[in-house]
Amino acid sequence: MRPMLRKGQIEAAINSAITKFEREILGRGPKEARVFIVHDLVVVRLKGILSPGEQQLAREPGGIDLIKQMRTRLVESFAHELCHLVEEQVGIAVTGMHADISTRSGERVFVFTLEAPINDAE
Repeated sequence: MRPMLRKGQIEAAINSAITKFEREILGRGPKEARVFIVHDLVVVRLKGILSPGEQQLAREPGGIDLIKQMRTRLVESFAHELCHLVEEQVGIAVTGMHADISTRSGERVFVFTLEAPINDAE
């Protein structure tokens, strides 16, 4: 049986798992990552995820759409693995995952919905 972890410990574990995933699977880790647990939601905010080439492409006509399409497709193709990463850390089933990327700010946001709220042990 898993020891009871505090909310901050769970957030840190999810942060590490998602950052490792970004680095190993997508080829580039974020410059900064934050995780917030709110009731039955896990919100992940990644800053600095665009490569220099993607930053340049975002300034070209049609570039933003290309980046968004590619990044969205990549995340969707690994949705099961991402949900599993979160489930491993929280011990609660993930019922949904939502993601978006901003080419303007270079941020990606994930929102994972859980089957039940996380115990708010601080």
